[in-house]
Amino acid sequence: MTTIQVAGLRVRHRKTVALDSLDLDFGPGVHGLLGPNGAGKTSLIRVLATVAAPNGGRVEILGEDTADPRGRAEIRRRLGYLPQDFGYYPGFTVREFVAYLAWLKEMPAASAPAAVERAVAQVGLADRIDARIRTLSGGMIRRVGIAQAIVNEPRVLLLDEPTAGLDPEQRVEFRQLLRELGASATVLVSTHLVEDVAAACTDVTLIAAGRLAYRGTPHSLTELGATADGIGDHPIERGYTAALRSHRAFLAGAGATAR
Repeated sequence: MTTIQVAGLRVRHRKTVALDSLDLDFGPGVHGLLGPNGAGKTSLIRVLATVAAPNGGRVEILGEDTADPRGRAEIRRRLGYLPQDFGYYPGFTVREFVAYLAWLKEMPAASAPAAVERAVAQVGLADRIDARIRTLSGGMIRRVGIAQAIVNEPRVLLLDEPTAGLDPEQRVEFRQLLRELGASATVLVSTHLVEDVAAACTDVTLIAAGRLAYRGTPHSLTELGATADGIGDHPIERGYTAALRSHRAFLAGAGATAR
């Protein structure tokens, strides 16, 4: 079952092409989104989260067209989103902040308090639920961001660099949470940490220069690293760099042919 469908997606930032006629689809499970800085990962996540409009192409999420205002409203009720830099109110407690986001997502008032407690417990902050956000560490604040993203039990969950600021133990716990969420939802995780993708994701999408560079399973990327010319300390890292090099060589060859 396809829950996210992207066709011919184009995004420009002034004179820079962030996404160039991108075609993708995702279904239930945990999907890793990899790519170097400036590849277009955040641009894709923002378009899928309906906080940015594309310059061309079509995006459907849960059968709704993001170009349609009614469709966007329905998507947002069923969506969870954690941007790289999420805004929060330092004077709010964790409970108050996550409850506020539940209200913005139009969750029923009767079920929201229990949903807030569940989400906060899932990210390991049950003992800090009534602490003010300004008293929390950076890693704890990141976990608050994850809690607000999952409070409405979203059908589609978009996470942009979710493990930034988490220590190794917290990252391992987060991977387990991802696997649990991916059993019933479509989870798209944009990250620079290839090892997180290897441990938690069912498939890998690699974007470079706004185009699709590679798509496959973590296992297939690891196998590529064992046989191809790539750099890295682990086979999946070598597979990642090998896939990037192959894509760049292809683009260079295509450019030479066009000339």
